[in-house]
Amino acid sequence: MRLVLLSGVSGSGKSVALKALEDAGYFAVDNLPADLIGPLADDARKRGESKVAISADARSRETLGRLPEIVADERSRGTDVRVVFLDASDESLVRRFSETRRPHPLAREGQSLQEAIAEERRVLAWLAEIGQRIDTSALMPSQLRTWIQDLVVTERGKLTLIFESFGYKGGVPLDADFVFDARCVLPNPHYDPHLRPLSGEDAEVIAFLERETQAGILIEDIQRFLQRWLPRYVLDQRASLTVAIGCTGGRHRSVYIAAQLAERFASDYQVVLRHRDLKEEAPRPKRAARQKA
Repeated sequence: MRLVLLSGVSGSGKSVALKALEDAGYFAVDNLPADLIGPLADDARKRGESKVAISADARSRETLGRLPEIVADERSRGTDVRVVFLDASDESLVRRFSETRRPHPLAREGQSLQEAIAEERRVLAWLAEIGQRIDTSALMPSQLRTWIQDLVVTERGKLTLIFESFGYKGGVPLDADFVFDARCVLPNPHYDPHLRPLSGEDAEVIAFLERETQAGILIEDIQRFLQRWLPRYVLDQRASLTVAIGCTGGRHRSVYIAAQLAERFASDYQVVLRHRDLKEEAPRPKRAARQKA
């Protein structure tokens, strides 16, 4: 049986993520006290459920401390357990609570929203370290659903490499394990009026970066670094590792480099490719189809 334990700070998208898992065929239960995870897993096993997703958060903080023990017990029984922790910046959380006008679940009378968020972070700080952390600060619900489904469908037993492009103007992803900066190394296609509305997935931008820049050298340097150190993470039994590539807007250079790295590592690792800030900003001109090498 595969068991996904989902947690995170309030407002980070746990309801969206749990619904995504339910849509992917998981038997899903929201806000379950940790002490009931084991009995629920037993019941699901008896009923022949092969995929179960359980959400637990700070509302059940009295029992959350038992979660590592529960995870160890389930894994000893052969259950494929994955712990996913959703996080977001304070600024994003404040904006989301303001937009929905719903109170923070830990808010007490006379306490500000910022104080409630800080208290919840203290309660959950240790939990963020035992699972796969996903930064939802800049994600649309549709993106989060895709990211969650990409993460849980990967096979257990091989390290999952997540290559994520991002723009520094939106901040460094909170879930990044390694961060590489392409801004000072490569010229920005944004300043070419013809390339500006395109992205690092388009043939014209790819040709520009390969012809006019040292993108190939940067990619090879990152590749060598990862090839040297990834075996240590495998020995440490890490389930996943997020490699974040940043440029100014997250649309051109970082998108291209992340895609190139994902392609180079796909034969040796399970690979997930994400583009955090790749959104349509303007009508895209017609372009020629990309030619395969």
